[in-house]
Amino acid sequence: MSRKPTAAAHAGERSRVEVSFDRPQLLPRLFGEFDANLLALEERLGVYITARGDKVGIEGSAEAVAHAREVLQELQSRVIRGEEIDTGLIDAVIAMAEEPTLDGIIQVEKKTPPSIMIRTRRKTIVPRSVAQTHYMKALVSNDMIFALGPAGTGKTYLAVAQAVAQLITGSVQRLILSRPAVEAGERLGFLPGDMKEKVDPYLRPLYDALYDCMPPEQVERRIASGEIEIAPIAFMRGRTLADAFVILDEAQNTTPAQMKMFLTRFGQNSRMVVCGDPKQVDLPGGDTASGLADAVGRLEGVEGIAVCRFTAADVVRHPIVGRIVDAYEGTGGSV
Repeated sequence: MSRKPTAAAHAGERSRVEVSFDRPQLLPRLFGEFDANLLALEERLGVYITARGDKVGIEGSAEAVAHAREVLQELQSRVIRGEEIDTGLIDAVIAMAEEPTLDGIIQVEKKTPPSIMIRTRRKTIVPRSVAQTHYMKALVSNDMIFALGPAGTGKTYLAVAQAVAQLITGSVQRLILSRPAVEAGERLGFLPGDMKEKVDPYLRPLYDALYDCMPPEQVERRIASGEIEIAPIAFMRGRTLADAFVILDEAQNTTPAQMKMFLTRFGQNSRMVVCGDPKQVDLPGGDTASGLADAVGRLEGVEGIAVCRFTAADVVRHPIVGRIVDAYEGTGGSV
């Protein structure tokens, strides 16, 4: 691999380092097809990368070169662990490398990987940002977790994955997924079909996450047996949810009364995760208070309850999603 240096590589004090890899058989996965991963690193970090044999040369400003070397070494460790490298993971590792806590996180991953890995039937999931690392730790150490932030940060997906992992191992007996159907009044009544067919469109993201973590036939079998239940929040009234992993998605669209009702369903040997984006409230009327913001204001700091916040920098979908979130949110405050 040999190309002309990018313009950015000429800026500032120039430096060059060479990185050697002791497992050359893994380099095709690290570099990507047609060196696509190295090209992505060049574009994002403003460096010039050459690859010959088991060595990679990195050239550019001293700061950019150091950054690129750290990112490459972390990507190599992820390849060794069996992860697939894509642009989303590259962006996540770049963002993590900019955090002062990255070194500590990498050491934790290398020494005790199970503590920040989620193993499901279909894949092993690892954190792609510093915020995801803290969130995944909270999912195994707290009884109730509030996950706040924009779309694409993995709030619901990681919660579903952790729930599936605990269901598979028998740590819980049931998996209960819920979200409000904010148009559950007259508009929902006009939709064709029975109640399940009416509410399924609102619950589709939860199904998608399930199917990504378990084979479809297992999902359907467990739904039929009642081990997995997917229902609107209104169906939770009057119940006690014991021996269950309970997830409430799109929680910003609950009222304070609905949120209190839901939280007080908590039972013995259960874990509850409440996910939502406080800046995307769709409650009718505009002046209706969000139950998510109300609950976080009341419960943050209570023993056994964790609050994890994500920002646009933690978006792990296509990089443009993060830029879209930034464009819409600007420098708005947090909840």
